Amino acid sequence: MKTASLEFLSKLLETPSPSSGETAGQRVWLDYVGAFADRVETDAYGNALATINPGGHPKIMIVGHSDEIGFQVQYIDEEGFIYFQPVGGPDPALARGQRVHIHSAHGPVLGVIGSLAVHMQDRSKKAEIPDWHEMFIDIGAENKKNAEKRVAVGDLITYTVGFQKLHGDIYIARACDNRVGTFIAAETLRLCAENKKKLKACIVAASSVQEENGLYGAAMIGYSVRPDVALVADVGQATDIPIASKKKFGDARLGRGPILSKGSVNHPVVVGRLEKLAQKNKIAYQHGIDPRWSGTDADAIFRQRGGIPSVSVGIPNRYMHTPIEAVHIGDLENTARLFAEFALDVRTGDSFKVKI
Repeated sequence: MKTASLEFLSKLLETPSPSSGETAGQRVWLDYVGAFADRVETDAYGNALATINPGGHPKIMIVGHSDEIGFQVQYIDEEGFIYFQPVGGPDPALARGQRVHIHSAHGPVLGVIGSLAVHMQDRSKKAEIPDWHEMFIDIGAENKKNAEKRVAVGDLITYTVGFQKLHGDIYIARACDNRVGTFIAAETLRLCAENKKKLKACIVAASSVQEENGLYGAAMIGYSVRPDVALVADVGQATDIPIASKKKFGDARLGRGPILSKGSVNHPVVVGRLEKLAQKNKIAYQHGIDPRWSGTDADAIFRQRGGIPSVSVGIPNRYMHTPIEAVHIGDLENTARLFAEFALDVRTGDSFKVKI
């Protein structure tokens, strides 16, 4: 991967961007794409868009969502301990003992999610996962008044862990879901910009907000951008670990390329064209299915404006919705290449419609 691209990916993943608080991450994304886009813009809720060849046709939208799971301050008790609720879908079994940043108006405040020492636990009973309202964050405050000088109800919270190389081309971070998708949207735009003379289509790269809360940003841009085709990059479950059932979840592996799924929202004409282009250009990819829904922004986009041909492409991701999500750099590069080949292959007048 190019050094500049890897540095961009690292900065994206290091920048906190919890659902409803994506501003800092969106600024990083816009600063990067602004170097080669013809136009950049944002909307009322902070969805970020970057366009090249705005007069081209058809209009292809490449989408990733900028937000990550996290928490939000709900209550501060008299002793200065912070109670919170989840934003998106974090795993309560992993929360205790973790370091977090509470993103206050004055900057990040370090805290720890408290846990009872093992010596003090009743081992005669089966350990139970506490409800969210039973957990608390310790910021070292003396009392409620002291805590309220540093944090406030409504402040968003993320784990503190950052971007690290695990080994070879495998990297770990807390927010691969789904800033790797926004990375792919940006890289696709860059690759198209480098081959702009061949480009006939209008390409809109999008970094959407609040996917983890309900695909909210995707519904907004699906309506406002009105693309002819939407390619959505999100993470998919990698099952190449000992405790994952391939019979239940399929066979997807890090380093084998993006997961191209069939079924539900995935438009068969677009899927077929992506498969042919992957084979023609020797781009590695894997097979998957979405029998009822994809669980991604594509679910919101494809229903807009009478139906927008859409595909959800998965980046294999181990340990999704944990602080140690793992992805393979080669999978990111292959997805961006595939999307760029699709964008460059489309010609004016091409339509995407199921033939009856």
